[in-house]
Amino acid sequence: MIESVLKLIFQVIFILLIAPIFTGVIKKIKAKVQHRIGASVFQPYYDLMKLFKKDLVVSSTASWIYNLAPYMYFVTSLVAMSCLPVVHQLTGFTFFTDLLIIVYLFVTGRIFMALAGLDTGSTFGGMGSSREMLVSALVEPALFLIIITVSARAGVASTNVSSIYEFAVNHTETAFTPINILLFASMLMILIAETSRIPVDDPSTHLELTMVHEAMVLEYSGRQLAFIELGTYLKQLVFMTFMANILIPIGFNIENIFLSLGIYLLKILVITILVALVELNTVKLRLYSIPNFAAIAFIVSVLGFLTCFILK
Repeated sequence: MIESVLKLIFQVIFILLIAPIFTGVIKKIKAKVQHRIGASVFQPYYDLMKLFKKDLVVSSTASWIYNLAPYMYFVTSLVAMSCLPVVHQLTGFTFFTDLLIIVYLFVTGRIFMALAGLDTGSTFGGMGSSREMLVSALVEPALFLIIITVSARAGVASTNVSSIYEFAVNHTETAFTPINILLFASMLMILIAETSRIPVDDPSTHLELTMVHEAMVLEYSGRQLAFIELGTYLKQLVFMTFMANILIPIGFNIENIFLSLGIYLLKILVITILVALVELNTVKLRLYSIPNFAAIAFIVSVLGFLTCFILK
């Protein structure tokens, strides 16, 4: 029990330290391709430190929901990330965790943020909340189908994390099979949608009519905004970890923990580069085109689901 707690503490500290840097890498890659110097890859850390030092500016109409939402969003993202061990040596505390729990944790954090967007009475906050809930509702069917597929492929009648991980690490040859490639492509699209990145949303925009996630958090400042940003970094890392460890389980079960962590970071870096390349080669979709994007993600996941049974 003590060993499991120590493993959990180590992973929490580790993911909190590395989560922001991947957003910095995405921005740096985009800057280099566009022939700009760009900010340092450590800029997200500087931004977080700056926000933690700033005072709060809170609307006079805001209630307790507005003040609680950033912390709920951060905690749910952190707990969700803790459900997925990053390397084999840290699997001891995931015995009772479930992939569906991760989805429900994200739903809980999203509901609080949507309510907070409405709480201040801001027109743009309400618009962002409704759009955020719409996007999540559109991509969740594909996410659930991916979870069902990896569970069925593992031959277990549940979505228990340990069972799915055990199959993945014992069948590393499945990393580049048609099933995993299809599920990986669908998961990449879900990652982009859930983390509000181009082409679904532009996290750097300040044009109100095109904002989705940013419109929802427009009223926040100071440490509350810092917790929201950190929660978003963690949420992004959850999807990347799922892709890296379940869909590309190469190097997960290496005995040397430092080598295993290095391979994990390398896989996350490759996924980060893919996200940056998608952003560089696409433009932000119109709101009415987002359902088409979600439909493509769902169709690809359906193909992965069908392939799973065809190849059995």
